[in-house]
Amino acid sequence: MEKGDIGHHISQQFNTELEDIRNRVLGMGGLVEQQLSEAILSLIEADRDTAERVITTDYQVNALEVSIDEECTTILARRQPAASDLRLVIAVIKTITDLERIGDEAERISRMTLYLSDDAKLNKALYVEIEHMGTHVRKMLHSALDAFARLDVELALNTAREDEKVDREYESIMRQLMTYMMEDPRSIPHVLNVMWSARALERIGDRSCNICEYVIYLVKGKDVRHVSMEQMEKDAQP
Repeated sequence: MEKGDIGHHISQQFNTELEDIRNRVLGMGGLVEQQLSEAILSLIEADRDTAERVITTDYQVNALEVSIDEECTTILARRQPAASDLRLVIAVIKTITDLERIGDEAERISRMTLYLSDDAKLNKALYVEIEHMGTHVRKMLHSALDAFARLDVELALNTAREDEKVDREYESIMRQLMTYMMEDPRSIPHVLNVMWSARALERIGDRSCNICEYVIYLVKGKDVRHVSMEQMEKDAQP
């Protein structure tokens, strides 16, 4: 094999490795999406079986994070990537961290479900807005992963904008729950668990927004963390 052929072979192998880690991230994302959907369902339906399934399968998400992170470390050490290839590896490492933490939040919601399902006075009215917020956050996560898969900056921006709406929904829910506790102090232990679930959903929205920021970094080479939405939009321009 000639020198040029060797270089081409190495380049092809490297591209295959990069594509593999991208695909593994999307596979991990799909698993986390399923976790989140089941966690929300378990909360709304007071479904203990589904909640316990989310809790017991969280180790799969943790294992994927460790495995993908190790693969990225190996690529950094052996390939010493530069430019867009380096940005891809960094974006993957950051994305799997947020996905693992989204999985943790889904597990937390399911643990709250176990406490709440024991309450004989379960008030379904408390969950109307929680369900709406959960649907919103789940769509945010799906769109963030779709933007990562397609390297779609516009979709990443549109998804990041949704985080402000999620924050407003969270604030509205918290006000309602505070009122509920003041009107019926006996409900405080129950409502606090609902509050923790709402807080977990709000954090999932934040982490989905983070994934969108990594997409913009990967495609545009601009670090848009901790900047305003207006600045993010400016940095994402062609």
